[in-house]
Amino acid sequence: MQSAQNAKKLVIKVTAGADAPERCSQAFTVAAVAVASGVEVSLWLTGESAWFALPGRAAEFELPHSAPLPELIESIQAAGRITLCTQCAARRDITEQDVLDGVRIAGAQVFVSEIMADGVQALVY
Repeated sequence: MQSAQNAKKLVIKVTAGADAPERCSQAFTVAAVAVASGVEVSLWLTGESAWFALPGRAAEFELPHSAPLPELIESIQAAGRITLCTQCAARRDITEQDVLDGVRIAGAQVFVSEIMADGVQALVY
């Protein structure tokens, strides 16, 4: 098993949104810190976090003593990639025209190919 120090890329899947704010915030915070540390990051929005792919939705998220979600998203997008799960988007009637600039919509096949590559550490929140 490889350690996080040896990982060249970090893939984070966040399954929680406003329904589990601490878990959600942790995922975005870890992704932003990793990007700031020079790690290649791919953040996947699934489940209730899918809503944060839409403009303005992150601004509605509040959690005391945590960084504002819009700022975390901006920092992740600056040097990382954010992907919205295809099925999660479809269940919420979210299309590519609806999402923030730079957010892609992709499915399980792309996720699996990302996490199975050499030098990748995957985390699920």
